[in-house]
Amino acid sequence: MNDLKKQFEEAAQRAMNLPERPDNDTLLKLYALYKQGSVGDVSGPKPSFFDFVGTAKYEAWAKLKGMSQDEAMRQYIALVNKLAGL
Repeated sequence: MNDLKKQFEEAAQRAMNLPERPDNDTLLKLYALYKQGSVGDVSGPKPSFFDFVGTAKYEAWAKLKGMSQDEAMRQYIALVNKLAGL
């Protein structure tokens, strides 16, 4: 496993134990960066209009389309570290 992937996985664990719950916009950013870093560009159908949370997550992830997985991992790690006070 490369070093970036290891740091990414460690950041994902830290994200589960942040000292404070981030606001919804930050949670969406964390979600989108995590998905882009772990899966790549958004795929699958957009959730139904009435699935507000699912739609918000899908749209946040879709905004990152074209970003490399490595760049998404770096941004995710940086955001988690900032939120964790590191």
